[in-house]
Amino acid sequence: MAIYYSQSAITRSDTNWSQRVFYIYGETEINHLKQRDKKMAAAIERLGMITRPLSRDLFSALIRNIIDQQISVKAALTVNARLRALLGTVTPMTVAATTVEAIQRCGMTMRKAGYIKGAADAALNGSLDLSSISLLSDDEVISQLSRLDGVGIWTAEMLLISSLARPDVVSWGDLAIRRGMMNLYHHKTLPRERFERYRRRYAPYGTTASLYLWALSHETV
Repeated sequence: MAIYYSQSAITRSDTNWSQRVFYIYGETEINHLKQRDKKMAAAIERLGMITRPLSRDLFSALIRNIIDQQISVKAALTVNARLRALLGTVTPMTVAATTVEAIQRCGMTMRKAGYIKGAADAALNGSLDLSSISLLSDDEVISQLSRLDGVGIWTAEMLLISSLARPDVVSWGDLAIRRGMMNLYHHKTLPRERFERYRRRYAPYGTTASLYLWALSHETV
Protein backbone atom coordinates (compact mmCIF):
# COMPACT_ATOMS: atom_id res chain seq x y z
CA MET A 1 0.00 0.00 0.00
CA ALA A 2 1.27 3.43 -0.89
CA ILE A 3 -0.06 6.91 -1.55
CA TYR A 4 1.04 8.90 -4.58
CA TYR A 5 0.33 12.47 -5.59
CA SER A 6 0.34 13.97 -9.04
CA GLN A 7 1.88 17.39 -9.45
CA SER A 8 -1.50 18.77 -10.49
CA ALA A 9 -3.00 17.71 -7.15
CA ILE A 10 -0.98 20.33 -5.27
CA THR A 11 -2.08 23.96 -5.19
CA ARG A 12 -0.17 27.02 -4.10
CA SER A 13 -2.77 27.72 -1.44
CA ASP A 14 -1.99 24.42 0.30
CA THR A 15 0.36 25.73 2.98
CA ASN A 16 0.93 22.30 4.49
CA TRP A 17 2.28 21.04 1.19
CA SER A 18 4.45 24.10 0.70
CA GLN A 19 6.33 23.18 3.85
CA ARG A 20 6.84 19.53 2.95
CA VAL A 21 9.97 17.81 1.64
CA PHE A 22 9.50 15.69 -1.48
CA TYR A 23 11.28 12.88 -3.26
CA ILE A 24 13.40 14.53 -5.94
CA TYR A 25 13.90 13.15 -9.42
CA GLY A 26 14.42 14.75 -12.79
CA GLU A 27 15.68 14.41 -16.34
CA THR A 28 18.43 11.91 -15.50
CA GLU A 29 16.01 9.42 -13.97
CA ILE A 30 13.24 10.06 -16.50
CA ASN A 31 15.53 9.74 -19.51
CA HIS A 32 17.01 6.50 -18.18
CA LEU A 33 13.59 4.91 -17.68
CA LYS A 34 12.33 6.10 -21.06
CA GLN A 35 15.37 4.73 -22.85
CA ARG A 36 15.18 1.40 -21.06
CA ASP A 37 11.45 0.76 -21.38
CA LYS A 38 9.06 2.02 -24.06
CA LYS A 39 5.92 1.24 -22.07
CA MET A 40 7.25 3.02 -19.03
CA ALA A 41 8.17 5.95 -21.30
CA ALA A 42 4.57 6.19 -22.50
CA ALA A 43 3.27 6.07 -18.93
CA ILE A 44 5.65 8.84 -17.86
CA GLU A 45 4.55 11.03 -20.77
CA ARG A 46 0.89 10.47 -19.89
CA LEU A 47 1.15 10.87 -16.11
CA GLY A 48 3.70 13.67 -15.95
CA MET A 49 5.73 14.36 -12.82
CA ILE A 50 4.60 12.62 -9.64
CA THR A 51 5.14 14.18 -6.23
CA ARG A 52 5.75 12.03 -3.17
CA PRO A 53 6.24 13.64 0.25
CA LEU A 54 9.08 12.48 2.48
CA SER A 55 9.31 12.28 6.25
CA ARG A 56 12.74 13.07 7.64
CA ASP A 57 11.62 11.89 11.09
CA LEU A 58 12.69 8.25 10.91
CA PHE A 59 10.82 7.09 13.99
CA SER A 60 7.43 8.55 13.06
CA ALA A 61 7.91 7.24 9.50
CA LEU A 62 8.66 3.78 10.88
CA ILE A 63 5.54 3.83 13.03
CA ARG A 64 3.44 5.01 10.11
CA ASN A 65 4.76 2.18 7.94
CA ILE A 66 3.99 -0.36 10.66
CA ILE A 67 0.43 0.95 10.81
CA ASP A 68 0.12 0.87 7.02
CA GLN A 69 0.80 -2.87 6.82
CA GLN A 70 -2.00 -4.88 5.20
CA ILE A 71 -4.72 -2.24 5.46
CA SER A 72 -6.29 0.11 2.95
CA VAL A 73 -5.07 3.63 2.30
CA LYS A 74 -8.25 5.08 3.82
CA ALA A 75 -7.92 2.98 6.97
CA ALA A 76 -4.23 3.82 7.31
CA LEU A 77 -4.89 7.55 7.11
CA THR A 78 -7.57 7.26 9.79
CA VAL A 79 -5.46 5.20 12.19
CA ASN A 80 -2.40 7.41 11.75
CA ALA A 81 -4.49 10.52 12.42
CA ARG A 82 -5.90 8.99 15.59
CA LEU A 83 -2.45 8.04 16.84
CA ARG A 84 -1.17 11.58 16.25
CA ALA A 85 -4.19 12.96 18.10
CA LEU A 86 -3.49 10.60 21.00
CA LEU A 87 0.24 11.24 21.25
CA GLY A 88 0.55 14.80 20.00
CA THR A 89 3.95 14.03 18.51
CA VAL A 90 4.94 10.49 17.57
CA THR A 91 8.26 9.93 19.34
CA PRO A 92 9.79 7.03 21.27
CA MET A 93 9.06 8.91 24.51
CA THR A 94 5.39 9.59 23.78
CA VAL A 95 4.81 6.01 22.63
CA ALA A 96 6.59 4.60 25.70
CA ALA A 97 4.44 6.77 27.97
CA THR A 98 1.20 5.44 26.46
CA THR A 99 -0.38 2.07 27.18
CA VAL A 100 -0.60 -0.54 24.47
CA GLU A 101 -4.37 -0.59 25.03
CA ALA A 102 -4.67 3.13 24.26
CA ILE A 103 -2.62 2.69 21.10
CA GLN A 104 -4.76 -0.29 20.07
CA ARG A 105 -7.92 1.79 20.44
CA CYS A 106 -6.68 4.03 17.62
CA GLY A 107 -8.01 1.29 15.34
CA MET A 108 -5.35 -1.39 15.02
CA THR A 109 -4.84 -4.91 16.28
CA MET A 110 -3.31 -5.47 19.69
CA ARG A 111 -0.41 -7.22 17.98
CA LYS A 112 0.33 -4.18 15.82
CA ALA A 113 0.07 -1.90 18.86
CA GLY A 114 2.63 -4.14 20.53
CA TYR A 115 4.95 -3.76 17.56
CA ILE A 116 4.75 0.02 17.92
CA LYS A 117 5.58 -0.20 21.63
CA GLY A 118 8.47 -2.52 20.80
CA ALA A 119 9.89 -0.09 18.25
CA ALA A 120 9.79 2.70 20.83
CA ASP A 121 11.52 0.52 23.42
CA ALA A 122 14.23 -0.40 20.91
CA ALA A 123 14.83 3.26 20.06
CA LEU A 124 15.07 4.19 23.73
CA ASN A 125 17.35 1.35 24.83
CA GLY A 126 19.70 1.83 21.88
CA SER A 127 19.14 -1.49 20.15
CA LEU A 128 17.71 0.53 17.26
CA ASP A 129 20.01 3.44 16.42
CA LEU A 130 17.97 5.65 14.13
CA SER A 131 20.57 8.43 14.27
CA SER A 132 23.04 6.38 12.23
CA ILE A 133 20.72 4.38 10.02
CA SER A 134 21.06 6.85 7.15
CA LEU A 135 24.74 5.88 6.90
CA LEU A 136 23.91 2.24 6.14
CA SER A 137 23.44 0.59 2.76
CA ASP A 138 19.95 -0.42 1.66
CA ASP A 139 20.56 -4.06 2.61
CA GLU A 140 21.96 -3.03 5.99
CA VAL A 141 18.94 -0.84 6.71
CA ILE A 142 16.61 -3.72 5.87
CA SER A 143 18.64 -6.10 8.03
CA GLN A 144 18.64 -3.77 11.04
CA LEU A 145 14.97 -2.84 10.87
CA SER A 146 13.90 -6.45 10.27
CA ARG A 147 15.20 -7.35 13.72
CA LEU A 148 12.22 -5.54 15.17
CA ASP A 149 9.06 -7.56 15.75
CA GLY A 150 6.48 -6.65 13.13
CA VAL A 151 8.96 -5.09 10.72
CA GLY A 152 9.69 -7.07 7.58
CA ILE A 153 11.30 -6.36 4.26
CA TRP A 154 8.32 -4.40 2.88
CA THR A 155 8.16 -2.06 5.87
CA ALA A 156 11.91 -1.45 5.69
CA GLU A 157 11.74 -0.82 1.95
CA MET A 158 8.96 1.73 2.42
CA LEU A 159 11.16 3.55 4.93
CA LEU A 160 14.01 3.50 2.41
CA ILE A 161 11.75 5.41 0.02
CA SER A 162 9.57 7.57 2.26
CA SER A 163 12.22 8.74 4.72
CA LEU A 164 15.70 7.96 3.42
CA ALA A 165 14.92 8.81 -0.24
CA ARG A 166 16.99 5.91 -1.57
CA PRO A 167 17.01 5.94 -5.38
CA ASP A 168 16.66 2.27 -6.33
CA VAL A 169 13.83 0.57 -4.46
CA VAL A 170 11.18 -1.53 -6.21
CA SER A 171 9.40 -3.68 -3.64
CA TRP A 172 8.26 -7.21 -4.51
CA GLY A 173 6.30 -7.19 -1.26
CA ASP A 174 4.19 -4.20 -2.30
CA LEU A 175 0.98 -5.45 -3.91
CA ALA A 176 0.34 -2.09 -5.57
CA ILE A 177 3.78 -2.15 -7.21
CA ARG A 178 3.07 -5.59 -8.63
CA ARG A 179 -0.40 -4.54 -9.75
CA GLY A 180 1.09 -1.48 -11.45
CA MET A 181 3.56 -3.69 -13.33
CA MET A 182 0.78 -6.01 -14.41
CA ASN A 183 -1.25 -3.06 -15.66
CA LEU A 184 1.71 -1.51 -17.46
CA TYR A 185 2.77 -4.67 -19.26
CA HIS A 186 -0.70 -6.26 -19.52
CA HIS A 187 0.20 -9.38 -17.55
CA LYS A 188 -2.43 -11.49 -15.81
CA THR A 189 0.21 -12.93 -13.49
CA LEU A 190 3.62 -11.71 -12.39
CA PRO A 191 6.11 -14.40 -11.38
CA ARG A 192 9.07 -13.27 -9.28
CA GLU A 193 11.50 -13.90 -12.13
CA ARG A 194 9.61 -11.53 -14.43
CA PHE A 195 9.38 -8.92 -11.67
CA GLU A 196 13.14 -9.07 -11.14
CA ARG A 197 13.75 -8.61 -14.85
CA TYR A 198 11.78 -5.36 -14.81
CA ARG A 199 13.43 -4.26 -11.57
CA ARG A 200 16.88 -4.69 -13.12
CA ARG A 201 15.72 -2.73 -16.16
CA TYR A 202 14.78 0.25 -14.00
CA ALA A 203 18.03 0.24 -11.98
CA PRO A 204 19.61 2.41 -10.67
CA TYR A 205 16.43 4.53 -10.56
CA GLY A 206 13.90 2.01 -9.34
CA THR A 207 12.31 4.39 -6.86
CA THR A 208 11.27 6.75 -9.64
CA ALA A 209 9.79 3.77 -11.47
CA SER A 210 7.96 2.83 -8.27
CA LEU A 211 6.22 6.23 -8.22
CA TYR A 212 4.75 5.49 -11.65
CA LEU A 213 3.91 1.88 -10.83
CA TRP A 214 1.95 3.05 -7.78
CA ALA A 215 0.04 5.49 -9.96
CA LEU A 216 -0.61 2.80 -12.56
CA SER A 217 -1.92 0.43 -9.90
CA HIS A 218 -5.01 2.62 -9.52
CA GLU A 219 -5.92 2.35 -13.20
CA THR A 220 -8.35 -0.14 -14.70
CA VAL A 221 -6.92 -2.02 -17.66
